[in-house]
Amino acid sequence: MKLLTHNMLSCHIKGVKNGYPFLIEVIKVSEHEADFDPDFLKHIFPRINWLAFLQGAEAMGCREGLPEAPTETYLEDEQFQKAFHHALLEVTLEEGSLVCPETGRRFPVAKGIPNMLLNEDEC
Repeated sequence: MKLLTHNMLSCHIKGVKNGYPFLIEVIKVSEHEADFDPDFLKHIFPRINWLAFLQGAEAMGCREGLPEAPTETYLEDEQFQKAFHHALLEVTLEEGSLVCPETGRRFPVAKGIPNMLLNEDEC
């Protein structure tokens, strides 16, 4: 699971009001090169919840080069673009868990795929 996906997920257990962002528990992370596309980064940047992104990047060990509060002007800086691209698209959570911040419910991640299925009593 990439941080792009993590940034879009929230906990949908019945009654949960604060199900975003998931906390990440890492067992195994991998890195795979992805095509660098500055236009994609400029397009997706406004849609990213930056604090959730930083939290995920820290947990997955790819926080280096990512500022606390960037603005869109950072997207003109090649160093920032490369750090953002790497954390967003090249680092993958292979094994671990996503943890609901409100309930503590763990959703397993296996082979890079989060299992977000709810138990019957959670629907």
